Amino acid sequence: MSHPAPPVTWFFFDRDALLARADRYRDAFVRAEPFSHVVLDDFLPEDALDALLREFPEPGEAGWRRRDVAHERKLGLSDETAMGPNTRHVLQQLNSQVFLEFLERLTGIDGLIPDPHFVGGGLHQIVPGGLLKIHADFNRHQRLALDRRLNLLLYLNRDWNDTYGGHLELWDRSMTVCRQRILPIFNRCVIFATSEESYHGHPDPLTCPPGRARRSMALYYYTAPGENADAPFHTTLFRPRPSDAPVQRPGRARRAARRVLPPVVLDVARAIRRRPGSS
Repeated sequence: MSHPAPPVTWFFFDRDALLARADRYRDAFVRAEPFSHVVLDDFLPEDALDALLREFPEPGEAGWRRRDVAHERKLGLSDETAMGPNTRHVLQQLNSQVFLEFLERLTGIDGLIPDPHFVGGGLHQIVPGGLLKIHADFNRHQRLALDRRLNLLLYLNRDWNDTYGGHLELWDRSMTVCRQRILPIFNRCVIFATSEESYHGHPDPLTCPPGRARRSMALYYYTAPGENADAPFHTTLFRPRPSDAPVQRPGRARRAARRVLPPVVLDVARAIRRRPGSS
């Protein structure tokens, strides 16, 4: 994908200003409930994000990885060659030396390592009706053999109304109470520690008007394997809220039917499925 020259001057982080911001929010990060996190508004220069939005790919453009299952209906783009120059510059700044120093000062986690491959990260987009159920993230970067430690979510939604939904929800470790609901407004950054119990997501279908979408940028940070290096790898761990109805898998439903239905009923059902045009 080719793009015109960047329409604005690219920004670079100021080390002293960024470290001062880390000092200002460090206690808030450590003490936050239900797990360590911080919400930072007016995070980046607005002209840089406006330039990024002008080149943000539409849902129908090539490159998006589409997920459409019961617990996850969203679009993801991690291939930087499908992104515009302003987008790539912002990603590079968020993986830069100065920014890693900021994250280490803010969180107290030393030796943070960025992910140049943006596995699971990069750009995210949710169209009306989309959602991401409550979950804890995968725990290890398999390609680089690193332990996942931090998530950064940068929201890109101007004039986002509370009624549109898409709030980032943070749940307690027992999955009984939502402790935080964060509106995904323009230039709001959320940084949080990841663990087996950092349950988060936006679990209700998005209700923004047609033609709009919940847009964000996601970056993840890692450290070299520590004392839990032998812990097994796991993928995303979805957890139901108390109000969520259990999702029954089709195979499980068929096995249950075989246990309770007479054989003649099952034979009729199989015959119907075999008819041309049946799905």
